[in-house]
This record gives sequence, structure tokens and C-alpha cells, in this order.
Amino acid sequence: MPPLGHPLRPAAINLYKRLHRIGREYPDPNYNFLGKLRGVSAKYAHEKDEKEVRKWLDLGEHVYKETETLYSLKKYRTMRRRYIED
Repeated sequence: MPPLGHPLRPAAINLYKRLHRIGREYPDPNYNFLGKLRGVSAKYAHEKDEKEVRKWLDLGEHVYKETETLYSLKKYRTMRRRYIED
């Protein structure tokens, strides 16, 4: 999360909140998604360079989309197991 007054700070906070919400029900309980999210956020909280902040925000968006896809795949497999007999 960029320091106070940084123009990208609201975007970073919004992304963190979305990742935190989606990470609460991560399919693999052994992965510790929220712990890793906190660690990465703390590690790059001091970053001031706008180019670097944008790079990390883009990476976070990618992780968010990948996690959503993982959830969709899990739901699809569960529904398939329930209704289609092999």
C-alpha cells in the first residue's frame, strides 16, 4: 500500500479489500492466502515510485482474476459431481 497522499493509495486499498474478501474462502485451507496477502502488503507498503506501484497493482489484479477462476472451476467440478454420473 503506498504511503499517505499517494495518488494510487485508494486503488491499492480497494484491491487489498477485494483480495481479502475473496481469500477468506480459498479452496485449499493449507495455503494461507490471507497470511501471504498481509505479508506482501506489508513488504511493499513503503513503495513510492508510481511505476512500481502500478506494476504491483497489475499483479494483484491478475491474482484476483486467477483466484476467481479457481473458485469457478471448483464450483463447476462440484456441480458436475453432484448431477452427472460417470
